[in-house]
Amino acid sequence: MSLNDFIANFGRSFLFALATLLPILNPPAAAPLFLSLTEGASADARTQLAKRVSVNILIMLFVAIVAGNIVLDFFGISLPIVRVGGGLLVIASAWKLVGASTPDAEHAQNMAGAYTPERIRSTAFYPLTFPLICGPGTLSAAITVGATLHEHGTYDSLIKLAGSLPAIALAAFSTYLCLRFAAQFLHRLGANGTAVLMRLSAFILLCLGVQIVWDGAQALLLGLLHQAGIHP
Repeated sequence: MSLNDFIANFGRSFLFALATLLPILNPPAAAPLFLSLTEGASADARTQLAKRVSVNILIMLFVAIVAGNIVLDFFGISLPIVRVGGGLLVIASAWKLVGASTPDAEHAQNMAGAYTPERIRSTAFYPLTFPLICGPGTLSAAITVGATLHEHGTYDSLIKLAGSLPAIALAAFSTYLCLRFAAQFLHRLGANGTAVLMRLSAFILLCLGVQIVWDGAQALLLGLLHQAGIHP
């Protein structure tokens, strides 16, 4: 393979992975949810959480692209099952955010002291990384990207997978920036505007969870109909 072919394959893989994963990950939309779930946290605590979440996303997307299909095949789990199970987690988390009460200053001050290093480590993955930001939809897309980039030749597969790594890193870094400066981005909206945006984002997340569950259930139903010899 010539250098031009190497650069072309690497670049196509990078653009394909970035164009597929970044819109689904949607870091700007995660900023209001991040603020809502880190209610009362200090700026330092939010910075640490943003770093941990971005690292978690980097690791999860890398594993999903490189070995996602292998892991699912090993446990006998299909992508529709992943969508249904993950979608239910998204619905549960979004429902809590939709029905959450508006905090007052005293409650926020009490919450600030609760953000110990142990809590930061525990909440960085669940629910911040999964299922809210890097949820089943993103993981399904990453697994699909890995399957698409896989070639019969080992060398070609390695080149295409290597091209997806900078895309994953860029997506994770974009998420870090949006979470790290979420408070600054939303400060101009004021308290009422931020509360409205948080409720709206939580409702959109709830609808997204329902859509993910429906996509998985629809795929399972179509599979059952196909096995029964019925072709809708």
